[in-house]
Amino acid sequence: MAQANKTSKTDKWDKVFAQSEAVEVQKVRFKNRYGITLVGDLYTPKNTDKAAKLPAIAIAGPFGAVKEQASGFYAQTLAKRGFITLAFDPSYTGESSGEPRNVASPDINTEDFSAAVDYLSNLAGVDSHKIAILGICGFGGFALNAAAMDTRIKATIASTMYDMTRVNARGYFDAMDAKARQKLKESLNAQRTQDFKSGTYAPQGGLPEKLSGDEPQFIKDYFDYYKTPRGFHKRAINSNGAWNLTSSLSLINMPILAYSDEIQSAVLVIHGEKAHSRYFSEDAYKKLKGENKELLIIKDANHVDLYDNASKIPFDKIVQFLGENL
Repeated sequence: MAQANKTSKTDKWDKVFAQSEAVEVQKVRFKNRYGITLVGDLYTPKNTDKAAKLPAIAIAGPFGAVKEQASGFYAQTLAKRGFITLAFDPSYTGESSGEPRNVASPDINTEDFSAAVDYLSNLAGVDSHKIAILGICGFGGFALNAAAMDTRIKATIASTMYDMTRVNARGYFDAMDAKARQKLKESLNAQRTQDFKSGTYAPQGGLPEKLSGDEPQFIKDYFDYYKTPRGFHKRAINSNGAWNLTSSLSLINMPILAYSDEIQSAVLVIHGEKAHSRYFSEDAYKKLKGENKELLIIKDANHVDLYDNASKIPFDKIVQFLGENL
């Protein structure tokens, strides 16, 4: 069951950010509703009342990253501010289980957030009525989908959000027309036939190993995070691998924000002013209803700045938002 878990002290610091002495970190394992074992890092603030029940946050993303990267940075930073936080690897990626590897699913990746809420709801020291989720990049979209379904989630934060179903179905800035979409489906389904025949899964193209200088600026920004010591991690798909090519099939046909207008709990959407992906957050925000929804645009920030740039990630605002809504 999802509430079953094992914990262990992390023996060696394997994150891309510096360790804080203000928090304790434990590696934890729990199952989602599909029986996939998820692995996360649980961050707990030190020097707190052991009898106290603290608010908690489940954190995932970016799409193709692992918990040792941006989600862990957010988790550790927010744990220092008094929250119990859980940064986890989504199904089929990182240290979490699931075969084949490097597969994405709009359903299962949404479920991963709810499984993290299952875990936190049953964790000693957590106030089960004060649980939030935070999704970064592609997992910002999955977080909104989870919030539309899971009423235990009392607040949701989407940071530098991608709608992975929209970008796969329509391309960047919705440039893919119906004819191109049909050709994409034909190509991906032909690949399924070949994958079955070969017994392997063809990979998508990933980031280049070297930049030519002619790439779009957002590719250069991704490279600067995933392919340099700033953010490289051996288990991250974006650093050291590639998604399975046919992962796109489910993403192009299952829009994850279809019911986001039903979210009654509080939502904070954060994006960089100069991010190529800004329109995802702006459009998602337009669909949200109620007085407890907010869009925050960060001046001069690009998409990747909100992965790890502490001077641009609005942690004070995040803490204020959670304090008001949990």
